[in-house]
Amino acid sequence: MTTKDKATVEVPDSLDLGIETLGPCRIPSPMKEIQFVQDNERILFHSNLKAYDCRSGMLNDPPCFEMAGPRREIYFDPSKLKCGIVTCGGICPGLNDVIRATVLSLSHHYGVQGVFGFRYGFEGLIPRYRHTPMELTPRTVAEIQQSGGTILGTSRGPQDISEMVDTLERMNIGILFTIGGDGTLRAARGFSEEIARRRLKISIVAIPKTIDNDIAYVDQSFGFETAVAESRRAIYAAHVEALGARNGIGLVRLMGRDAGFIAANATLANSEVNFCLVPEAPFSLDAFLKALQERLIRRQHAVIVVAEGAGQDLVGGTGERDASGNRRLGDVGLFLKEKILAYFAGAGMEVTLKYIDPSYTIRSTPANAHDSVFCLLLGHNAVHAGMTGRTNMVVGYWNGEYTHVPIPLAVSRTKQIDPRGRFWSSVLESTGQRIGRV
Repeated sequence: MTTKDKATVEVPDSLDLGIETLGPCRIPSPMKEIQFVQDNERILFHSNLKAYDCRSGMLNDPPCFEMAGPRREIYFDPSKLKCGIVTCGGICPGLNDVIRATVLSLSHHYGVQGVFGFRYGFEGLIPRYRHTPMELTPRTVAEIQQSGGTILGTSRGPQDISEMVDTLERMNIGILFTIGGDGTLRAARGFSEEIARRRLKISIVAIPKTIDNDIAYVDQSFGFETAVAESRRAIYAAHVEALGARNGIGLVRLMGRDAGFIAANATLANSEVNFCLVPEAPFSLDAFLKALQERLIRRQHAVIVVAEGAGQDLVGGTGERDASGNRRLGDVGLFLKEKILAYFAGAGMEVTLKYIDPSYTIRSTPANAHDSVFCLLLGHNAVHAGMTGRTNMVVGYWNGEYTHVPIPLAVSRTKQIDPRGRFWSSVLESTGQRIGRV
């Protein structure tokens, strides 16, 4: 699934692609008869040769990600190792799959016996909340992938980094796997900094979780594929409703606070969509309403897909932030519903509008087959990275390969659709809309 134009993405000069480690690996891996990855294997950052012509010397020393995968030698002694897993932020498809894959890899690939799940996000690492850690074994995670959500629970909001590292130190945790989005990654970076300050030997490995698919320098995050697939159901329903009435309008609001990847990909998966509105492409309300009217006059029905973060300059937010630090958005779905109805009432044109918001239904569904495979390999590669003492990193996916991405790089920006790129051009080709200010 194409989600961005890679040639437009640049590596910030202030950040490199190197991965931190706790020390040299001297313990032979217990894994046998598998394909090991060499430490010097790399994945090219740019897939387009044209991108290398803009910088002198780039062809001789091109930017590359470290390739993920099992190594012949590891840093931690599995017989003495304890690991922790925490899930943070909103739920999305695949969380249980990742937990299960991580536990099974630690147990079956490396023989690690002590794996603990911290309950309700980072609250589970703060003693005053009294969330007893859950012991995770192959038996306890055997069938959790069949359910949506996370067996560990989750929460939003920052917690004291020093207190949480105290808990890791007290429990003798060697590797902490953090599963979450941008806020979780920033906290993981804070863990790494505090651990380094204390000169502890604790590895912090992140697994990217954002249903919006907006983590930078990662092609795709788990749950996104399922979200797009499930969005098709809502769009299909909106199309049927629109066809069932004269001047019928189906309006579907999908996830996407700062990036419209779900809305855009769902639009491409459903050629019935006539207008796709995303945060990256500001639009004129007057131009949109006029184009919608022209569409109804011409075809007597229309389907609109809008990402939740689109049109915020029109809606007007409160300026407040939620517990995770995200800005609180105005409800663009209800805003458009009201504006559309008012516009056509003023024009003396009768319309029938059906508004559908499937967000929480999509978030809570189990992962589909594609995401389940993706989650399994993310979990495995996170374990392989952690066992070699790599830290302050997130497991990525780039150009069809699993990679190691420094957390400082991953949190340096938000990945968004390029409104002048080929991907967005494909969306405009599909819808035929001409309403933007970009």
